Amino acid sequence: MNTPSASLPGGTWTLGDLTVTRLGYGAMQLAGPGVMGPPADHDGALAVLREAVGLGITHMDTAGAYGPRVTNRLIREALHPYPGSLHIVTKVGAVRDQQGGWLPARQPEDLRRAVHENLEDLGLDSLDVVNLRLGDARGLQPGSLAEPFEALAELRRQGLVRHLGVSNVTAEQIAEAQTIAPIVCVQNMYNLAYRQDDDLIDDLAGQGIAYVPFFPLGGFTPLQSTALSAVAARLDATPMSVALAWLLRRSPNILLIPGTSSVAHLRENAAGAGLALSDADLAELDEIGH
Repeated sequence: MNTPSASLPGGTWTLGDLTVTRLGYGAMQLAGPGVMGPPADHDGALAVLREAVGLGITHMDTAGAYGPRVTNRLIREALHPYPGSLHIVTKVGAVRDQQGGWLPARQPEDLRRAVHENLEDLGLDSLDVVNLRLGDARGLQPGSLAEPFEALAELRRQGLVRHLGVSNVTAEQIAEAQTIAPIVCVQNMYNLAYRQDDDLIDDLAGQGIAYVPFFPLGGFTPLQSTALSAVAARLDATPMSVALAWLLRRSPNILLIPGTSSVAHLRENAAGAGLALSDADLAELDEIGH
């Protein structure tokens, strides 16, 4: 399923017929405060995107709701025409209000509009992967995804989307999606301290489906743990490097999309994810989420 990569830790994985580096990049932090408006440093944002590609990253995560429509346009400005190896994954299912809130937008017409806006802003004829984002700011929300996912499956049949995924979903919603169309990835919240999807990750690995944790470093509340700090100190590494390296070791189907608006931090993430963890380190870290 995956082959070694000489340049980045973790090697590669295949999303359908697309080979991507397991260490990717999430573009959300390139937008302004609260993921609204343009970046404070426009040229700096372009530099981060170009550095990600320069490092060999071939999996870039974005969404039309970031900005809104800011990160996609930055990606196009920085990288278009895109290298053939680069694959951009986007999300639909939410829009922003004037206060920066995230409002559900999952009616078929909402999703068609979102896909066309992503195509326009990214300068593409077809999107590599589109994730349907469910739930809300409180987390997962059970219920059928049939109507919105069928709308995306139709856009896939039309050739506007190559592959589909789901985000912020329950195991039952994943199973329902698979009765409608194939999925290549699941994007849920998961990290060292938040381990609710352990069984799901293993199940998806058996199916050859990628699991992409959002907030791999804790998100708006960065990971804090005595055990994590102890392992990091022992290895003369940062806690965030340890957390990323642990995720890559957790399962071969885990793909990382840590975000940053700093070239230096991007390089630190790429180097840190390759940190070597011993069995003793892993055992100590595994206790954090239990």
